[in-house]
Amino acid sequence: MTFLTCQALASPATGATGVSSSFGTFGELAQGALPGRNGDFLITLPVAHWSAATFRYQAGSDEVRVSPAHKSKARHLAQSMLRRSAIGGGGLLDLTSTLPEGKGMASSSADLVATARAVANALGLRLRPSGIENLIRPIEPTDGVMYPGIVSFDHRRVRLRGRLGSLPSLTILGLDEGGSVDTVAFNQLEKPFSVSDRRYYEHVLDSMALAIAGRDLRTVGRLATASAELNQQLCPKRTLTPMREICDDVGALGVVAAHSGTMLGLLLDPDEPSYRSRLADALRACAGLSGSVALYRSLSFE
Repeated sequence: MTFLTCQALASPATGATGVSSSFGTFGELAQGALPGRNGDFLITLPVAHWSAATFRYQAGSDEVRVSPAHKSKARHLAQSMLRRSAIGGGGLLDLTSTLPEGKGMASSSADLVATARAVANALGLRLRPSGIENLIRPIEPTDGVMYPGIVSFDHRRVRLRGRLGSLPSLTILGLDEGGSVDTVAFNQLEKPFSVSDRRYYEHVLDSMALAIAGRDLRTVGRLATASAELNQQLCPKRTLTPMREICDDVGALGVVAAHSGTMLGLLLDPDEPSYRSRLADALRACAGLSGSVALYRSLSFE
């Protein structure tokens, strides 16, 4: 299966440059396992933080050099694209990002998606989201950030499950508990979920799809909180209980988790009349917890 919708008619000139980007996520609205084989899924929560990639093609080279140097997965993807397109050559790949690594904000996924798009732009190739899936699949489990909006995604098999639509932009009051999580290692863990758990996850996925379609923010928040609670079996957060208490106290929509990361967040609707006082109360309460606090904004694609 080809990863391109077309191939360049001729090799690009040395110095041909492509630039692109990809948004990240604040954890996931939900993540778990459904009944049956290949049941892994997540529901994305895009945020206004990005990875950006610039690729400069070099026809006389046979390697891709990347900066920062530790971004080896992005370098591997760029080399794979050059090889599989039959164009050959190499180039310089420069990555910048506002997404912290190892926190559950899809930093690696965003790096790879931005890289794929930048290389395709430099080479004059058209690349679909499904083609990006094909490129990333041999490299690592990944998030669904190659698709605009909120999607359900099989992160282990790197396949789209469904497009769920979009929501209004929400405020996320994020708490980072510290440390980092190796996403690749995390995704190799066996899921401890029971048959009952998997059926409940099926309910969460179906109900979340309906809530997003109906712009039912309270149900979205309630289901996100339920998924964060279930994830305590896999990647426990020590501050989940106090964050839930703060959520109830200030009337936030719910608690969202980085299921394979270190982050928890309170979802708040900036269009609610009491938004400012809710946010101020939540900030004061979260400041008393162990961890660093920051504000994020979810992306709306409406």
